[in-house]
Amino acid sequence: MRKIIRSTLAALLAAGSLVAIGGTSSPAVALDNGLARTPQMGWNDWNTFFCNINESLIRQTADVMVSSGMAAAGYKYVNIDDCWSTMSRDANGDLVADPQKFPSGMKALADYVHGKGLKLGIYSSAGTTTCAGYPASLGYERRDAALWASWGIDYLKYDNCGDHQGRSGQQRYTAMRDALAATGRPIVYSLCNWGQESVWTWGMPVGNSWRTTGDIAANWNSVMGILDQQVGLEAYSGPGGWNDPDMLEVGVGALTATEGRAHFSLWSLLNAPLIAGNDIRSMSAETRSILTNTEVIAVNQDWGGRQGHKISDSGNLEVWRKPMANGSVAVVLLNRGTSTSTVSTTASALGLGSASAYSVRDLWAHTTSSSSGTISASVPGHGAAMYIVTGGGIVPTPTVAIKGVGSGRCLDVTGASQANGAQGQIWDCNGQPNQQWTPTASGELRVYGNKCLDAYDQGTANGTQVIIWDCNGQTNQQWRLNADGTIAGVQSGRCLDVPNNATANGTKLVIWSCNGGANQRWTRT
Repeated sequence: MRKIIRSTLAALLAAGSLVAIGGTSSPAVALDNGLARTPQMGWNDWNTFFCNINESLIRQTADVMVSSGMAAAGYKYVNIDDCWSTMSRDANGDLVADPQKFPSGMKALADYVHGKGLKLGIYSSAGTTTCAGYPASLGYERRDAALWASWGIDYLKYDNCGDHQGRSGQQRYTAMRDALAATGRPIVYSLCNWGQESVWTWGMPVGNSWRTTGDIAANWNSVMGILDQQVGLEAYSGPGGWNDPDMLEVGVGALTATEGRAHFSLWSLLNAPLIAGNDIRSMSAETRSILTNTEVIAVNQDWGGRQGHKISDSGNLEVWRKPMANGSVAVVLLNRGTSTSTVSTTASALGLGSASAYSVRDLWAHTTSSSSGTISASVPGHGAAMYIVTGGGIVPTPTVAIKGVGSGRCLDVTGASQANGAQGQIWDCNGQPNQQWTPTASGELRVYGNKCLDAYDQGTANGTQVIIWDCNGQTNQQWRLNADGTIAGVQSGRCLDVPNNATANGTKLVIWSCNGGANQRWTRT
């Protein structure tokens, strides 16, 4: 919640007391709720609307999240922040959605959002009141969690305002973790304790993400100040639990498009939850293009889940690196100054082996070039360049078998064929090459090394066949591997589906509107 409302935050521990860059410490075991295996993506109303929220805003935002292409790019959660309730609980002790702001009620709103293929989030605080003075959940954890579950809530942002009644943050946040688990409903749990009590050291088994700092503001100095506080935290992040440097300010306030691209690049490299904070109903084409850059998003959503970190600092010029699951490296060349400057690094500094040439993919220009080992760019003031660098004898991505949750059978190429157009099907898992899939940084699912899982003829309709085809970089061959186990086509937004919940060998696969059913959920083995 915003600093203008809450009291002054305690300072973070000095960087020297944190794990050193490149340290070997491992985070605790992640919260076992099966959620946020990649950083969560969505939208939150606070950065733009503060308390000026209502049902129409949330419905319209859900509509535009779909129509703008944000949902297809991976954004899923439509999150309501503070000020949604009345100022007191009802006679039974339950929170009450403000009938003036939400006349249809939260259950109807959740149903509407779910009907768009999206999920709805709510807000409370681990104190007696929220930051804006509304009733909060300390002492009411079980009651509130059960109420939210009955409404169909999918995400909780849990703030740190109000009287804490002498309880530590870890105690208060763990109580709500247990309350959410008791509902039996999958609810992403976002801790918002402003980085107090070194939350990164205990957040992993408690929540799916945890705020590491105070609040962000829509200006360059704020974004850079928060960035500085992420140094050394990379050991405490991984699938199921993520360091959260606060929401995105892309398209908000005084932040320019150049600054927005740098902000989005860095938050993606940091494996931060990508929670947009702008008014997406009226965003510019430029803002939309930043928020829906699927190549940058793919870095954030990489299966490996390794958080990026700073490897070079020369005054205003910095280099940030993130190892990718397929052995390539994502790199951000950052210019914090006001004038255009050249920012450079080397393949060696990025941890790549020796090679005569390296492939360098520009994630903003969407072009590929080669380099003999130097990666360099002329970067505008308050800007960043972002690349995927491949080469130097990198270790190929381990192949995986992809098993259907509903069928218990594996994603398979019919007849072990290597011909273009061979259909995908389910079959008894057998470890053969036609069941060995390699996820790539660009979102492909490769088989046989050069064939890609493909939506036939670039189809986007329900029932479109899923086949293999020569890999060509088109969006009908790019797939988003979601935290709930679904595999969604980037072009269509529809999920890899076993028709009619079938379980028999040879059932041919299609794409279908995502519904979270067991016939659309997959595990990797």
